[in-house]
Amino acid sequence: MAVQWHSRGRKYVEELQSCRFEAVPVEFGEYHPLKPITVTDTKSRRGARKGSTSSSSSSSSSAAADPLSSMLDGTDPLSMFAAASASETPSLPHSASTGELGRKRREKEEEAVGADFEPWSAKRGEILSRFTTTEKLSINLFMGSDKAKAPNPGSSAVSEKVRTRLEELDDLEEGSQRELLNLSQQDYANRIEELNQSLKEAWASDQKVKALKIVIQCSKLLSDTSVIQFYPSKFVLITDILDTFGRLVYERIWTMCSDPQPLSDAFTAEDVNDTAKETCLNWFFKIASIRELIPRLYVEAAILKCNCFLNKAGIQETLPRLTAMIRGIGDPLVAVYARAYLCRVGMEVAPHLKDSLNRNFFDLLSTFRQIHGDSVQNQLVIQRVEIPQYLTLYSPAIHWILQCIAYRAPEPLLMEMMERCKKVGNNALLLNSVMWAFRAEFVAARATDFIAMIKDCDEAGFPKHLLFGSLGRSLACADPPEAEKLPILNEAWKVITKIRSPQDYIHCAEIWVEFTCRHFTKREVNTVLADIIKHMTPDRAFEDAYPQLQSVIRKILTYFHDFSVLFSMERFLPFLDMFQKDSVRVEVCRGIMEVFIKHQLEPTRDPVILNALLHVCKTMHDSVNALTLEDEKRSLASLINGFIRMVSFGRDFEQQLSFCVEARATFCNLEPVLMQLIHTVNQLAMETRRVMRGNHSRKTASFVRACAAYSFITIPSLSSIFYRLSLYLLSGQVALANQCLSQADAFLKAAVSILPEVPRTISVEGKQRSSENFLLDFINNFLSTLLVIPDHPEHGVLYLVRGLLNMVQDYTWEDNSDAKVKVYISALPLLAAMSQETYLHSIPKVDSNETLYGGDPKFLGEINKLCETLIGQVLDHLKVLGRDEHNVRRQGALAFSLFGILLAHGDLRNNKLNQLAVNLWNLSHKHGYCDTRTSVRTLEYIKHQAQQPDMAHISDMVQRLTLQSRT
Repeated sequence: MAVQWHSRGRKYVEELQSCRFEAVPVEFGEYHPLKPITVTDTKSRRGARKGSTSSSSSSSSSAAADPLSSMLDGTDPLSMFAAASASETPSLPHSASTGELGRKRREKEEEAVGADFEPWSAKRGEILSRFTTTEKLSINLFMGSDKAKAPNPGSSAVSEKVRTRLEELDDLEEGSQRELLNLSQQDYANRIEELNQSLKEAWASDQKVKALKIVIQCSKLLSDTSVIQFYPSKFVLITDILDTFGRLVYERIWTMCSDPQPLSDAFTAEDVNDTAKETCLNWFFKIASIRELIPRLYVEAAILKCNCFLNKAGIQETLPRLTAMIRGIGDPLVAVYARAYLCRVGMEVAPHLKDSLNRNFFDLLSTFRQIHGDSVQNQLVIQRVEIPQYLTLYSPAIHWILQCIAYRAPEPLLMEMMERCKKVGNNALLLNSVMWAFRAEFVAARATDFIAMIKDCDEAGFPKHLLFGSLGRSLACADPPEAEKLPILNEAWKVITKIRSPQDYIHCAEIWVEFTCRHFTKREVNTVLADIIKHMTPDRAFEDAYPQLQSVIRKILTYFHDFSVLFSMERFLPFLDMFQKDSVRVEVCRGIMEVFIKHQLEPTRDPVILNALLHVCKTMHDSVNALTLEDEKRSLASLINGFIRMVSFGRDFEQQLSFCVEARATFCNLEPVLMQLIHTVNQLAMETRRVMRGNHSRKTASFVRACAAYSFITIPSLSSIFYRLSLYLLSGQVALANQCLSQADAFLKAAVSILPEVPRTISVEGKQRSSENFLLDFINNFLSTLLVIPDHPEHGVLYLVRGLLNMVQDYTWEDNSDAKVKVYISALPLLAAMSQETYLHSIPKVDSNETLYGGDPKFLGEINKLCETLIGQVLDHLKVLGRDEHNVRRQGALAFSLFGILLAHGDLRNNKLNQLAVNLWNLSHKHGYCDTRTSVRTLEYIKHQAQQPDMAHISDMVQRLTLQSRT
């Protein structure tokens, strides 16, 4: 059957009016969508006695359970569920419940000092990385023999127990010696970790004596200072073992107390059974029998918490005794770390006992002169360690002791500490720790007093720049009195600028930059930058200080968000020039752009900002090479695009275009940036037309053509075919909106010409995907644009439509693909719209084909012929699909799609077209694959249309449409 296409006439305005909803008043009454809903729950009783009437119980609630309002009550669904589960779940086995209670108990105890207290675990890694050595280390272990002692049958049970305990301890200290020599630092750490694991394994296998042996011998290692610069790290590693031992002993005794039921968190010694108390005393007796002071001290401190099983005041009585024991340690370095460990366990088990903490610090002050005694000096000479380096070994221990003392301490305590430090000679080390430990607000309020004390310190023992660094850290967190800010900065910088070592200088200067930025203007910051450049440029010292220099930049950017002020600093850009390592320079530039994009709220045209940021962005762009990852490219391009979007020259459109031209040359290697520039230029063209409407039309048209030329030149440089297609189409639409018909025509023809280059597959998120859907989306957008494009007088009727369809015809589609036919079906609505007397939409001041042809019969005839050709192609394809039963689903879908087009756009008064529509309907339902819901709604629509005036042909067609479902 030959198809004769006739488009039905459309009256768009009337159709729009008929599609609008009719306003109907609604009586809500008491209804409100947020009002609680009344829920009625009816339950029927089953199993009623024979003869009894069935009864039901109804319960209604005036307010339903609302999960949002329930949150206001302090309840939440998860907690309620957990409570319900707990009430329905039988109690856990004894061991499981004990372990859970133990975990909760430990969590509660750790929270006793609050989250504002920096735990030891946070300092552990820094100490291990800071105090290192390249010298060889050794481990001496006296592990004792494992031979069992034969009991004396004549001894009583009690005396035998005591004798056995003493013999075991003698065995611990008099056994065979194992010495591991020539260990590297890593080997030493690995060996200590192996001992830690051995301790756990021995404990798990009920070898408690062996576990104690390991702890004692490891504790003895803390008396060895043969490699003194490694001592802080050794302390960290060995106290890990002590912590493990203390936890195992405590949990063992706790478990013994949990019979028949677990102890509460607030238990007292009266709640502990006799067996547990005896076991606890046995541990303390064993430890008390250790002959050497240092292992006896450390091991007892490790199980300090177990005193709570014996009596209420056990910990309070034990801490002063252990503090006094430390006075017997002759080496001041060993003693200070013993005090630090005692303060650590004291804070864990009894943070409220401040007297013991204070006594440890005061004992430290009284013995502080030992640091400068002959024995220490001789040891330093032997190990070739300078006194400043030696004093830094004390810092972690003294910092920790003072941190424990200063935690939530009142301000007068700081004053007392300052007075005590003044009475101690060579007190720089102590003063440094005081400034580290106490609250920054207290230190800042007395910054002038601290500066005076720093001036009085001996430079030889502890460098003053370290003291000023500690003071600067406090001032970075809290403000000193307003009148003292400038004198403080001047006094500090007098010392800082005299530091000769570039590394020492930059470490201190980097700290004080934040104080300068917080309280002063660009003039002072510029002076600081100039001084840093002066110190770090000779001998390229900046190459070893990139982290500190980056920190300086970050701090400046934290406080200076006005980039006109930032770049007006004469030394800021020269400061950036010191970052000559590519990766570091790019990272710094990235940080600058992130701050600019975040804080620059208004577009800018400031030449200082633009020139500086162009330089910054060019640095990022020039770092891109063949090895740069795609994610890195996208990240850099995003930052550069953020800068481009913030550049605006107002109504100086030519200057804006000149900027885009310069940016294109600068950022030619990043395609997302080129795309952003094209979008910017297209927006510029539209803005020009809007602003200059009715004025300077010739100049405006010239400028718009220049924008079009920019896009036309730039688009081919993009590698992505779909980016090129979409930008050609967008630029063509912009040119058309600005009445630049020849430019619009060139863009659209360029888009059509590159369609054959579209690959059959493209990479999406690293995976190969078919490009058909992307191509179909583009073609549909392209077709919608062609409605308002006037034909070129030299290229014939519908030349762009024909050119597009010819490209589609010649394109190599995937095997068994319906994409080409889908394009043909999509083109029919366009052609039907082109045949109307008045088009659905138009471009102001652009004469579309409705005006050029004015409903010329020849023009309409060309449209009808083209439609008939397309329909013929679709019908041929449907016949091919019908030959294979595996393709009947595809056949039905395409037939239904074409039926919808004929129904919406075809003139069904034509008998042949009407019959074709019926045939397509029946074909789409022939095998029952068509969606039933869609079919029913479509049929209802057709019946509704049949009731309209002049729709008798639709009424007749309805009678011939049948619904079939697959059964």
